[in-house]
Amino acid sequence: MSEFCRGDVRTAASGAWLLDRIVSTGSLVLRKLGKTRAGEMSAHRFLSSPHVTTGEILETFGARARQASLGRRVVVAQDTTEINFSRRSRSRRGLGPAGDGKSPGFFIHPNVVVDADEEVVLGLAGAQIWTREEGKVGDRSRRAGEAKESARWARGTREAAEVLVGHAVQVIGVSDREGDIWSHFADVPAGMDLAIRSRHDRPLEDGKALFEALAEKPPLAVDLVRVAPRGPGEKPRLAEVILRAGKVRIKRPRTAPRTDPEVIEIGFVEAIEQDPPKRGEPLVWRILTTLPVETAADAKEVVRLYRLRWRIEEVFRALKRDGLAFEDTQVQDSLRLFRLAAMGLGAAVRILQLVDARDGSTRPMSDVLDDNLVGDVAILVRSREGATAKQKNPHPQGSLAWLSWVVARYGGWNCYGKPPGPKTMADGWLRFSATLCGVILAKAEPNV
Repeated sequence: MSEFCRGDVRTAASGAWLLDRIVSTGSLVLRKLGKTRAGEMSAHRFLSSPHVTTGEILETFGARARQASLGRRVVVAQDTTEINFSRRSRSRRGLGPAGDGKSPGFFIHPNVVVDADEEVVLGLAGAQIWTREEGKVGDRSRRAGEAKESARWARGTREAAEVLVGHAVQVIGVSDREGDIWSHFADVPAGMDLAIRSRHDRPLEDGKALFEALAEKPPLAVDLVRVAPRGPGEKPRLAEVILRAGKVRIKRPRTAPRTDPEVIEIGFVEAIEQDPPKRGEPLVWRILTTLPVETAADAKEVVRLYRLRWRIEEVFRALKRDGLAFEDTQVQDSLRLFRLAAMGLGAAVRILQLVDARDGSTRPMSDVLDDNLVGDVAILVRSREGATAKQKNPHPQGSLAWLSWVVARYGGWNCYGKPPGPKTMADGWLRFSATLCGVILAKAEPNV
């Protein structure tokens, strides 16, 4: 992955090494992922290098996501998470307040690419990483649109379009309620579709409000929606929802620029649970979308695609306390923290890709490892296969599932019992990548 920095081969190699170490150790603590004092200092040098920028790190991941998306329908899930250093070292430099307004911290807003049909993670198509300024923020209504933090949603959609449109067959931006920003709909990039959960009960051209627009429409269908757990200890459940859909014409808000259209016509889908569990909240999804909403099948597809937004939550968990524990890093200054955050996002995505592929996937190995290494990986696969059929790699050579199988074997998985999880994949990557490097070096011609 030499694209981590341009013009400096050694620093690029350090970047590839650092990403592998983050995946394999499951940590963003430099003392742990460096393993030795020399390794720790190498990680510090990469993060401090003038040849490295956060943007170039993200571009590297974007290029691989673009390749993985070729010929596919993809969903791009956006959301924001904060890194809060509350009760940790307060000697952080260059950071403003986190969400609590007091603790040092910063924010990460990635574009996670998901295969719309196979529902597996494909990669990362950019991210915005920033910290807030100290002191009181000015009147929000007086700030220009691009100066507001809410502009990150439209900016993320434009960034995803630049990376993916023209390569994927279809690109669908998916956001939760915070993405319900007028400017997000007013200027949709060519080649992009949107499916965004509505937050505002917006006024319509006919005088009604958005949330009552479909009240008199007959239901299109009853559907079952898998609801992800909201917190620790909660289990996923199936919600039976009534679906309604149709076109609505939304009036331009008074605060929007006069150059925006006075009315936007857009699809609207409601998925409302009628018999929620006694202790849980009913599922109520109202989704504004540029996708078709004419039939029951259309409405079901919009709801299914919106549900894939949950994959970004898994990336956040893998990055933070349930995975790489970014908040525990000892890196102090904002410049290196932002670079480490970009590396951590890429590592979290790779771990999920390997876990996704463990039960079989048609995705190619090139989603995470270059195709020209298939022959070398095949050597390692044969070394980890056993005598029984159960201990043979059952997946097509060169597939991501094939790679995932051998990585899991290096992580201690014995081909029986429970399928390998994130920890096994992370442990396996450490041993697998080290052994793969040995195979490549052994095949290289000696210097003359």
